[in-house]
Amino acid sequence: MEGLEVDLKPIFGQPRVEGPANALTPPRQFLFHVHGSTAGPAHLRIHVTDFHSNHWEAVRSISQLDDLRDSIGIGGSWSEFIDYLVASLKSQDVKLVFDDGCAHAKLVAQKSKGMPRISISLTKLVGTAASEAIANLSLQLFGEFKNLHESYVEEQQRSVELSKVISAEKEKNASIQSQLEQYTRRQKLQRINSSDRADASGLFSNGVNNSPEKRAARDTNSATVNRVVPAYRRAKVRGAVLQDTEDEHKTSARSRIVQGLFGSETKNEIRVVLLAMAGCLHQLYGGGGSGRGRG
Repeated sequence: MEGLEVDLKPIFGQPRVEGPANALTPPRQFLFHVHGSTAGPAHLRIHVTDFHSNHWEAVRSISQLDDLRDSIGIGGSWSEFIDYLVASLKSQDVKLVFDDGCAHAKLVAQKSKGMPRISISLTKLVGTAASEAIANLSLQLFGEFKNLHESYVEEQQRSVELSKVISAEKEKNASIQSQLEQYTRRQKLQRINSSDRADASGLFSNGVNNSPEKRAARDTNSATVNRVVPAYRRAKVRGAVLQDTEDEHKTSARSRIVQGLFGSETKNEIRVVLLAMAGCLHQLYGGGGSGRGRG
């Protein structure tokens, strides 16, 4: 059997009263206090009081607690039994049951419904023992209150420090957000300015290209360019053969030159002269040949 090595912290609670004590006038409210002691033989001590005239106590040694474990049928290790005992006393289902007109009382605790029930008989205290029990419970209760108050103050200090850290982080995030927004606005302005410059440059270029001088130059170039389509690509018309463009140009050029040098009447006279000369040459060469044949 192991000892009470577990550091059992004080447990305070308000049990639900059952039995004849409910008939007390006025009704009494009870408070219980459970604590372990390692001074001398290790033991578990329980005090129950209404701070008036009803005071109860129970002291259980290690061997008695081990018998309690066997009686309620809790298996496992010793530490598991102590954990179950503490959990049961801290639960909301703790009862103070009186018998025989408040002559006897017991503390009944159960971790939850369906779990083993722990029942510890109590002994009534009177006189100095009762006063000492009340004094000890009051001091223990004040010590527990002091510990809770110190923990609360520490938590408040941590909360204030955490609030400062959160506030500083919020300010930092707000500053970063402001810088990001300023950077985004600058980027948008730069893109808008670049677009405006590009549009202005395009308008200026179009204006120069569409000026009267540029249009006149383009019209002149388009008028002077006269591409000749090759003969094999030209369309043919039925019943007629199209002359080559170069021959047509040469013939028309000679005609224009002759027409420019001579008038239309002169052309007729020249034609007559040429015909006469042709006749003379025919007679000369043709007649001479025939005369030589006759001689």
